[in-house]
Amino acid sequence: MADKDALRALQTRLAERLRSVQEQPRAPSWLAVECRGQGLLFPLDQAGEIFALPALLPVPHTASWFAGVANLRGGLYAVVDLGEFLGLAPTSVAPRDAARVVALAPRAGVNAALLVDRLAGLRSAGQLEAAAAPADDRPAFAGTPYHDADGRPWQEIVLSALAEDERFLAITR
Repeated sequence: MADKDALRALQTRLAERLRSVQEQPRAPSWLAVECRGQGLLFPLDQAGEIFALPALLPVPHTASWFAGVANLRGGLYAVVDLGEFLGLAPTSVAPRDAARVVALAPRAGVNAALLVDRLAGLRSAGQLEAAAAPADDRPAFAGTPYHDADGRPWQEIVLSALAEDERFLAITR
């Protein structure tokens, strides 16, 4: 009888903890990447799988930032050179073996992936401080700018908004 009571008490405590965790707001967290020396943040819940740079099939008559099409786990994905798409000035040549392709989460509704120069790890809300957004005309996918404890700037890229951006979807020249 005591075992049943102990098991019931454990189940009750676990159910209460699960409820309290689900009711708490989730702190944002990001996948940090670098493109042409710029620190970018992808919301973790909007990023998909990460791949080493695959073979890319070029597609003629497309925008300069459209890197090509790749087979990622049996699916065809449009691969966008994110640094080129954002118009970031080239810095030094990044080693190609550090380059990665980050797929957008399936719920974005597009088979697209972003070519980045390198991964820079994970970041949480506690590691970053929001910075003032510039007053310029920023696209909808440009989320909150941040800086870390070292003062390095990081720009959030809202992948769900990027997947709906007209320019991102219009790959032809």
